[in-house]
Amino acid sequence: MASTEGLVPITRTFLSSYYDKYPFAPLSDDVSRLSSQIRSMANDLLRDLPPSQGESLLLHESDSPPPHKIDENMWKNREHIEEILFLLDTSHWPPTLQQHNTPDDAELAVILGQIKSKFQNTLKALETFQATNSERVFNTVMTYMPQDFRGKLIRQQRERSERNKQAVVDALINSGGSIHDRYALLWDQQMERRKQLAQLGSATGVYKTLVKYLVGVPQVLLDFTRQINDDDGPMEEQRHRYGPPLYNLTAMVLFIRLFLSLAWGRFEARKLKREDVGVFEQAVDVYTTEFVRFITFISEVFANSPFFISAEEAGALEGRKNDDYKEITVPAGKCHEILLSVDAINSYIAWDFSVVQGKITVDIGFSVEYTNPSGEKTLILPYRRYESDQGNFCTCMAGDYRLIWDNSYANFFKKALRYKVDCIPPVVEPLPSGTQVEE
Repeated sequence: MASTEGLVPITRTFLSSYYDKYPFAPLSDDVSRLSSQIRSMANDLLRDLPPSQGESLLLHESDSPPPHKIDENMWKNREHIEEILFLLDTSHWPPTLQQHNTPDDAELAVILGQIKSKFQNTLKALETFQATNSERVFNTVMTYMPQDFRGKLIRQQRERSERNKQAVVDALINSGGSIHDRYALLWDQQMERRKQLAQLGSATGVYKTLVKYLVGVPQVLLDFTRQINDDDGPMEEQRHRYGPPLYNLTAMVLFIRLFLSLAWGRFEARKLKREDVGVFEQAVDVYTTEFVRFITFISEVFANSPFFISAEEAGALEGRKNDDYKEITVPAGKCHEILLSVDAINSYIAWDFSVVQGKITVDIGFSVEYTNPSGEKTLILPYRRYESDQGNFCTCMAGDYRLIWDNSYANFFKKALRYKVDCIPPVVEPLPSGTQVEE
């Protein structure tokens, strides 16, 4: 567990000074120029045929400012790229273009294949950035968690929560949900993660039990999780510094998607002009190049950012007495029991104990049993003698769980038992509405 002695949560002023060392080279002037041209070309297409309902929604979005949050913009770029890739799939081309009836159609088909490849590479880079950054944030936070079975449980809870979230997304896809529906759900899940992070810092609701369970977690870390996304907090400096170029790229990819969608809907009546294809191809090249440059840059900034405090930056690892361990004496011929009443399934029961006799490590019997509301008992963990043990399991039933340390076999010697036991309730998953800290 990394030391946090003398540390406080980073402030917006501190980040401003830090970001001075990481200036982002301005976007190419071609971004604004080509964005304007693509938007103008989309307007030309609208003169031939009024927009459909779906196109009207896209037009409304293109006339609205991009989201303010950095991570929401990342998700928006990812959504638009996937929508563009959907349109670029040959099965979704206009029928006459699929048939390659003319040399111009055949040439356009080749260009579309090249454009599709560029977007696929950009999407892969964005997915890698998001996954890597999310894992980095979590692992850094875990540096400050107690390095015992409690840390393992937090990882297990996180993995289970993420599996559940992915299952909800998979169910939406299997039921025929659109790309837009999927990304709306993904963003809702992202906001739920942020809400849970703030709850952890504020120690409210279900996380009050988690904070109790994680005795020894530095208060500075709890303060950090609570304050990081305040309206005028540290992330606002990040948005102020790096938001504008990202907002321009978000608008550009939306214009590209809008143009392609309108072009496909009117292709039979008005084939694309050669000069329009040239501008479209150039816009895609500039967008994909500049966007990959931006996420490569911001990835380095995030990796070295001071609010990702490492063990080296905080100082050498130092031992810390875990005051939440209890120490009792189990007399010869007696048992010691802990009763946990569990109200919800998928809770985690965990233990960590060791036994000594004088200065010598000795063993003690240990088992776990379950009693249902009718009084029937079921053995969860069979009796076995241990010198020490760490373990946990996920409950399948509500009821009483009894942890038993058995020294009844001893005729003369008492055992000094040092132990820690707790029960973590399940993280309640939000119902779908239709994964750093913002990083």
